[in-house]
Amino acid sequence: MDTQGSSATRKVDEIFPSRETIEGAGVHLRRAFGNHQVPRLDPFLLLDDFRSENPADYVAGFPWHPHRGIETVTYMLDGFVEHEDSIGNRGVIGAGDVQWMTSGSGIIHQEMPRGMDDRMGGFQLWVNLPSSHKMMDPRYQEVKRARIPEVQGGKGARVRVISGEVNGVRGPVQDIVVEPGYFDVQLSPHATFEHSIPREHTSFAYVLQGKGRFDEEGGELIDPGNLVVFGDGDRVRIQAHNAPLRFLLVSGKPIREPVAWWGPIVMNTRRELEVAIEEFQEGTFIKHRT
Repeated sequence: MDTQGSSATRKVDEIFPSRETIEGAGVHLRRAFGNHQVPRLDPFLLLDDFRSENPADYVAGFPWHPHRGIETVTYMLDGFVEHEDSIGNRGVIGAGDVQWMTSGSGIIHQEMPRGMDDRMGGFQLWVNLPSSHKMMDPRYQEVKRARIPEVQGGKGARVRVISGEVNGVRGPVQDIVVEPGYFDVQLSPHATFEHSIPREHTSFAYVLQGKGRFDEEGGELIDPGNLVVFGDGDRVRIQAHNAPLRFLLVSGKPIREPVAWWGPIVMNTRRELEVAIEEFQEGTFIKHRT
């Protein structure tokens, strides 16, 4: 287990049920949280769950659109996403892969989901950038599934470490300003996972499969499709019920700055948003080119 001897276990502070919404050119997905929750999950802005077995839900995809001031994190479970951008990058995010894209000063891209045997599924997390980094050069960290370590997180616990550290094993996504932890955790029935998280860092879990209890006192069983927001403390403790439990566990250092948000652009002030929109309309949005 990844524990601290006398540390305080975080309690469940809030539970948000994911809600159906439509994004892009008509992609049906479930949103775990978004702009209505800002700044509750600072530095995180949004989490979308786009798992589906119906191609009509996702085939229209996310055609060309801009980003500035944020990072988008795409983690695929099934199928793949074809992506292409305005500075010459293109590729495929396959099942088990992660793309951590830092939009910085601006990027225009498209993401087109494709299923395998009609199954397509993954998640996109938006991470805010502090004012000091909002206009940095765009960059990608593309991580294939084989590079993401899977470690034992205790008896009956398997953890894919995307970013952060579990039992001395670091994830491949590094040098991110908000010091994130991003883990895909699978527990056997009745197994327990404990993990240390720095005090004052925001932390949440999103339940993918099974039911579990998400604090030391037991509490209520949380069903799939719910987001669990933890209060402050040094660690989390999660226990599966009588079937396998799978969840995403995410944490990060709050930025504590004003948020001005318009669609895919997130800045600190309304004027910065207006400038970004004007530049996009005038064709001067892209500051960094290959």
